[in-house]
Amino acid sequence: MSRIALIGGHGKIALELARILTGAGHEVSSLFRNPAHGDDVTATGATAVIADIENLSVAQLTDKLAGHDAIVFSAGAGGGSAPRTYAVDRDAAIRTMDAAGEAGVRRYVIVSYLGARPDHGVPEDNSFFAYAEAKAAADSYLRGTSLAWTILAPSTLTLAEGTGLIETGPDLEGTDVARQDVARVAAGVLDRPGTAGRTIPFNKGGTPIDQALDALG
Repeated sequence: MSRIALIGGHGKIALELARILTGAGHEVSSLFRNPAHGDDVTATGATAVIADIENLSVAQLTDKLAGHDAIVFSAGAGGGSAPRTYAVDRDAAIRTMDAAGEAGVRRYVIVSYLGARPDHGVPEDNSFFAYAEAKAAADSYLRGTSLAWTILAPSTLTLAEGTGLIETGPDLEGTDVARQDVARVAAGVLDRPGTAGRTIPFNKGGTPIDQALDALG
């Protein structure tokens, strides 16, 4: 059994991931900011931890994350204002990476998106620009840490029921993938130390998730 912290614990991916992990016998702490969401989180079997990561310092986050074996970051501003997107998707994400190092939690998995990179090509006047910039910065920072990181890069997220089947590889142009399957991929990489130091682009496809992840080596 491992102790796993989910940051952005009331998000759809995190709620599904918590159910998967607690069902497999892991101890899960789900961090989220709105106390009204506590019942949704505890229903997954996770422990609810009220934590507004946008406003917590590295030291405060370190206290929240200490004692865990792994962290999954799937928080996001949710398409809000550009300043809040930078505050959550970039700045808060980076603080959790620093806090993981301070807390001695080496395994760190982040949910990014397919195409995230410094030269993302999104025009500055596009509403997606702040998100693209924020994720590129967070991913780049993570790659420069000493953490055992994995970056998940799914294509467009949907609310469809997951199939358990994906396509992965360096040349994906992408269509979409169910959030449920993103949660399954996150659980799969936590079980596979060999995925550390990897960025994994994927979308829905025809290969069982375990098989696809095993093929990564």
